[in-house]
Amino acid sequence: MRGSPLLLCLFCTSCWVNLMPTAGDKIFHFGACRVSMSTAEIRAGFTAIKANIQSRDPIRSLSILSHPRSLHKVKSSDRCCIIHQLFTFYVDKVFKHCRTEDSFVNRKISSIANSFLSARRKLGQCREGNNCVCGEESTEKLKQILANYEGLNVTSAAMKSLGELDILLDWMEKSR
Repeated sequence: MRGSPLLLCLFCTSCWVNLMPTAGDKIFHFGACRVSMSTAEIRAGFTAIKANIQSRDPIRSLSILSHPRSLHKVKSSDRCCIIHQLFTFYVDKVFKHCRTEDSFVNRKISSIANSFLSARRKLGQCREGNNCVCGEESTEKLKQILANYEGLNVTSAAMKSLGELDILLDWMEKSR
């Protein structure tokens, strides 16, 4: 029985360390969910490849993420849902189809994808625990994004979506 307080202390310390953001991480509040992630690291990786990726975009007049009903108009109660859906969109659709002949660019894309995968996992756990439900607004926003995406061929749509990553990062940081 003497070891119990020590075990409790170690357990509490372990939980606290896991909840603390690592160096460079920011805490984002998406509705009822809190997620720590390093947008600076993601942004640095994206900045290193942005010109390369955007030069591959054949249709500059169309945007996947920007639309008259932009992300900036999403209610705070729907942010948990829409950001989880956007992380899933990027992980399942975008990053899978963004391959280039440049290994440096591919490594940066892989690093960004891993960051999104980790954040999506954390957000998914929180959504399950808080029973976050998607509202009509976030569902409609995602439908519009998917319609924009699916209107192009897979590779062009993926490159365009990756080239617009700064739109998503800006929105996340403003809605923090």
